[in-house]
Amino acid sequence: MSLQDSGNPDPQDPGAAPPGSARRGRPRSEAVEQAIFDAVGGLLEDGVALTELSIERIARTAGVGKATIYRRWPGKEELFVELLRSVEPQDPVLTGTSVRDDLVMLLEMLRQRGLAKRSSALLHNVFSQMQAYPKLWEAYQNTVIEPRRRMGLDTVRRGMELGEIRDDLDVEFVNDLFTGPLLLRTVIRPGATLEPDLAEQVVDAVMEGLRPRP
Repeated sequence: MSLQDSGNPDPQDPGAAPPGSARRGRPRSEAVEQAIFDAVGGLLEDGVALTELSIERIARTAGVGKATIYRRWPGKEELFVELLRSVEPQDPVLTGTSVRDDLVMLLEMLRQRGLAKRSSALLHNVFSQMQAYPKLWEAYQNTVIEPRRRMGLDTVRRGMELGEIRDDLDVEFVNDLFTGPLLLRTVIRPGATLEPDLAEQVVDAVMEGLRPRP
């Protein structure tokens, strides 16, 4: 029987369920998860490639059992994605009261993410390797990028429905007009300036050009 299938609690996991008890409602230990994240970060700093990081090696470095990791993540790709999300700025909670303000919040998140990528060795390391790791790239796309893209599309649609954005254009195309400048400066031109009011500049300029025609 594998460790992840074993019913025995991991003595190194404070959140592990005692013998005979249900796992539902088991508290998660932030200290244990941080130790796991720190282990991944340390291994990457030591030059270990993402593709060479195994659950067993991560568990050994973190000082926990493999079962501790498998109770939290089904595989290492999910672990890596959550590690990235713990370092990146949190996604905004849109108010839904102003299309313009919601778009600014979304683009500001992209700006903050760009700044974090520049200042975090861990983020830079992982993203530089991600394209060569298709399973991780797919997991990140599905769980992080796609939900963010849907928030942008929903906001653009709302702007069209409210008459703030012309509705004779493709929604995805319009969304790209808003996000394009931020992606250009954070991905294609990583040395470009990311001034504090960049999100507002982009949203106001694009919305001015996309006003419904009389």
